[in-house]
Parts: sequence; C-alpha cells; structure tokens
Amino acid sequence: MNTLLVDGFNLAYTRRGKGNPLMLVHGYPLDSSIWNDLTPLLEKDFDLISPDLRGFGQSTTTPSGYTISDMADDFVGLLDHLGIEKAILAGHSMGGYISLAFARKYPQRVSGLALIASQAGADTPEGKERRYKTAAEVDEKGVGSVADSMTPKLSNETGVRAFVRELIGRQSRQAVTGALKAMAEREDSMPILPSFGFPLVLIHGDSDQLIPIERAMDIVSVKPSAKLFELKGAGHMPMMEFPRQVADGLMHFMR
Repeated sequence: MNTLLVDGFNLAYTRRGKGNPLMLVHGYPLDSSIWNDLTPLLEKDFDLISPDLRGFGQSTTTPSGYTISDMADDFVGLLDHLGIEKAILAGHSMGGYISLAFARKYPQRVSGLALIASQAGADTPEGKERRYKTAAEVDEKGVGSVADSMTPKLSNETGVRAFVRELIGRQSRQAVTGALKAMAEREDSMPILPSFGFPLVLIHGDSDQLIPIERAMDIVSVKPSAKLFELKGAGHMPMMEFPRQVADGLMHFMR
C-alpha cells in the first residue's frame, strides 16, 4: 500500500484501474480489504482509490476526539495529493457517513455518491448510548468483544463471517473507540439530501441485520432521484456476498 502524511497521521491507500475516479470507503470496524472481491470487477472502468481510514488497517492511529467530519477532511489531502479534483465516493456503512460528510462540506468535489449498506440519519439517543457503552467495553476488554458481537450480524455466509471476524480482531483499540464516538456524534444528513446535484445510488441487502433496508427507503422518500438497488439475500457485506451485483449497480448508475 501507499502512505501519505495527512492531518497528523499516515494514511494508507491503494490505487488501481483507470477511468473516472472512484473512492471506496470501508465501514466500521474494518479496512480496505473488504473491497478485494469488488475491485477486479471495476478497474477497467474506474480509477479506484481505497484508503484505510485513520487508525484502521495500515493507517496509523490518531488520538480520539475526532469527528466524522474530520475523517472526511482526510480525503481532501488524499485527493489533492493524487491530483484528483472530483471523485465518486462509495461508502460502506460508516464509510457512507463519512462520504455524506464529505459531500456536505465539499460538494464541488463530488461527481457521484453511493451508499452501500448505509444510512443518512443520525443515531437515536439509544443508539448513541450503545456506541459509548461499546467503546467503554473495548477500552476494558479489547476489540475481541466487538468481533464476537458483530460478526454474526454482518453476514449469513460462513466464509464472509470468518474473514470479517479475523479482520476486526486485527484493528487497533484506539481506532475502534475513536470511530464509535465519532459515529455517535455524527450529524443528521437527511435534510441535505435534496440539495445534492450529483447522482446518488443506494445498494442495500434485504437481509441486513445492522442497518435495515428501510433506512435506504427513507433516503428515497426525501430524494426521489436516488436509485435503490435491492440485493435479495444480502446482509451487511454486499461487496463480499454479491460483488458482481454491487459492481453492476455502480457501473449502471455512475456511468
């Protein structure tokens, strides 16, 4: 992987393919390796940039106390370094929250937005409380507790479960707690959706146990031009469960 010093940490990323710039933004508590099955299907059509978010994967850790908006700012340095003025952003789960924050702050740099197993609303008070409780458990017990609780909810496929369980276990305690707190305090992006002047595509499994497909339908209700690709039988990891269908959805709409 390549690395770039940005916002006080070393941001790791890969770049492959040619065509329109497309940044693939992984979810919590994972890293860019979740795109491994998808990138070969897209590299003939897109210039693919896949970063490891701060603290995750091969990116170095930063002190906690940052926000989802701060994580979006990290992309500015990366795009500037690569000489890319505008890009499509495809964000999975938490990666969708970050992509929405980027679109809010830098709409002139977005040529399209894809939300994969994600949502636009903020956490409920109960959801926020759960995130802080999980962060405290990680501080006390380590990331194994997250791997134990999340893995069964991410996918019904045995192979995908084994991959993500091992992947979660490799992530740093500080990255996991920092991301949890950032997600808990994120802004509600639903009100800004009608202002988006670029294409918006939603790719969501109907068996997602973490973010139900109704959250994608909520987005369509306030942004009717958004295109929803519903994947039958897919859980929270559609890029691993149904990579061809995810690639087709991105290529069909983003072209």
